Amino acid sequence: MKIKGLRWWVIALIALATIINYIDRQALSVLWPDIVEDLFPEKSSLERKQIYANISIVFVFAYAFGQAIFGKIFDWVGTRIGFVLSIGVWSLATIAHAFAQGVLSFSIFRAILGVAEAGNWPGATKGNAEWFPTKERALAQGIFNSGAAIGGIVAIPLIAFLTVYFSWQMVFVIVGAVGLLWLVPWLVLVKSPPGSHPWISEEEKEYILTGQRRSATSEGNEEEEEYNPSTGELLSRKQSWGVIIASAAIDPIWWLFVFWIPIYLNEVYAMDVKSIGIYGWVPYVGAMFGAWFGGLLAQNRLKAGWNTDKTRKLTITLGCLIMLPSLLAMADPGEPVTAVLIMAVILFGFQTAIGNVQTLPSDLLGKKAVGTLAGFSGMAAKLGAVGLTSLVPYLTADGNYTPAFVIGASLAVIAMAAIWILIPKVEPLKKVTKA
Repeated sequence: MKIKGLRWWVIALIALATIINYIDRQALSVLWPDIVEDLFPEKSSLERKQIYANISIVFVFAYAFGQAIFGKIFDWVGTRIGFVLSIGVWSLATIAHAFAQGVLSFSIFRAILGVAEAGNWPGATKGNAEWFPTKERALAQGIFNSGAAIGGIVAIPLIAFLTVYFSWQMVFVIVGAVGLLWLVPWLVLVKSPPGSHPWISEEEKEYILTGQRRSATSEGNEEEEEYNPSTGELLSRKQSWGVIIASAAIDPIWWLFVFWIPIYLNEVYAMDVKSIGIYGWVPYVGAMFGAWFGGLLAQNRLKAGWNTDKTRKLTITLGCLIMLPSLLAMADPGEPVTAVLIMAVILFGFQTAIGNVQTLPSDLLGKKAVGTLAGFSGMAAKLGAVGLTSLVPYLTADGNYTPAFVIGASLAVIAMAAIWILIPKVEPLKKVTKA
């Protein structure tokens, strides 16, 4: 049996895992107004916000270190088993939320969820590097990233709808069970990498593997050897730090909205869970279109003859420049409809840029080191998100979110600078030879 376009089925499954990933992580923020009334009825508004922030910080810390841990795990055990470990554990952790009784138990379950969910990103980057030729990787990454946006679109109204029929505890059980069901098609379809998969056509296999080969050397037609440095050598290269710093700067912008959209709408516009379900999904529509746009733009430019360096830098810079004025406009958005539409523009710009930032490890390194750099950059990104998330309750103590949005705009500038200054040219790195 041969499956036509098998690589697209693989990336579709990874995108579906990402949708589930976001439904699972968004459940807490959407259900929070109900949870605090049940578990923390005596707490003030500021105390409730601080409890939520503390639990969220635990999640992001765990998520940060989970990125580095799972980056190594995926390089050791491969994409197939790596995803089984990641989504299996995070689904069980989501179900466990139903049994939380307070801050400590929520924090423990969020920590387990964070470590396991982190595997989705280095796993997707590694899967992309295995299953796609270089010219299609930005589009594949965009499809995968659109899963995060679709998850955001689906999660908020879906969870709000489920609360009509189920308790918040049962909602956690339902959304966690969906992840366990995902394991079935994954284990059936993804039997091995494309080079040895029994269901891939010879034509597609040749297309993928040929498109992954390094360019010919100037001295002849021999292929260049892939650069798979040790961890120490990888961290000694400024290009690696360009990826790490850009990730650490740009990612907190996304998490600002992932964590705080429902809380923002509740606090600024006095919305309950059902009203949040009506408005809260809109920003993720912008994110979905941005993920597709960033991937298609990069693919279009590469097919037009642009090199990888020019393509990546243009797309990342464009995304950041879209975010800048939009973040500043959130200082006084006016009506809730206007606010969520501006947020949609911000997340459009973010996703335009981030897919190409996340593709950089596979542009610079060989397949045996991609997961490691993706893991380190993911860890740095989440530590950056911890910093901003921990500041939000204090920055917004009077209900004014402007300082948080101004910090977000500054981070977009830092991300652009890291790419342009620390990565002089986006191209496969070579081993440094000592004189």
